[in-house]
Amino acid sequence: MENNEDKYAHIKGWGIDADPENDPTYPMKDWNGADHERLNYEPPPQQPIDIEILQSIERPRPPAVFGTSTPPHSLSGMIRRWAFRYSESTYAHWVPLVLADRINVVEGYIEDFAKGILPNPFAERGWQAEWKYNRKDFVQKIAIGVVVTGALVAILSRKNRKNKKSKQSVYYSS
Repeated sequence: MENNEDKYAHIKGWGIDADPENDPTYPMKDWNGADHERLNYEPPPQQPIDIEILQSIERPRPPAVFGTSTPPHSLSGMIRRWAFRYSESTYAHWVPLVLADRINVVEGYIEDFAKGILPNPFAERGWQAEWKYNRKDFVQKIAIGVVVTGALVAILSRKNRKNKKSKQSVYYSS
């Protein structure tokens, strides 16, 4: 069986800190004598894997410790699983993860409604603290959001009106 160093040696920069003679911090680091002992540490024991964890394709094994509070689920989980099929250096990995985060917010609201909980986005997004400590920027963000939303609504409603008029003219002309 091939060892991991050989398996990933083709990846530029892989294991760069494994050799103390090839330390990228060399000219800046203030050495204290015990610096190279970090290479001979006892790794933590592997946390039992009893839930689904998503792992980068660039990593040979799962991390020793990982979070278990929110395993992937629903539509956002499907998108996350798809994103983890791609390298961390591609948009195909990161853009779906950002999309999955946004979808997960909506899923959270749906779950809250299903449990009879009325979400309070004002408190959950930290707007109260924003209003108290950063009022000028908060008002600016809200104003920009209102202008952009208003512009989108105006553009979309104009297109709908044009489509309706063109359909009506077809009906009247025949």
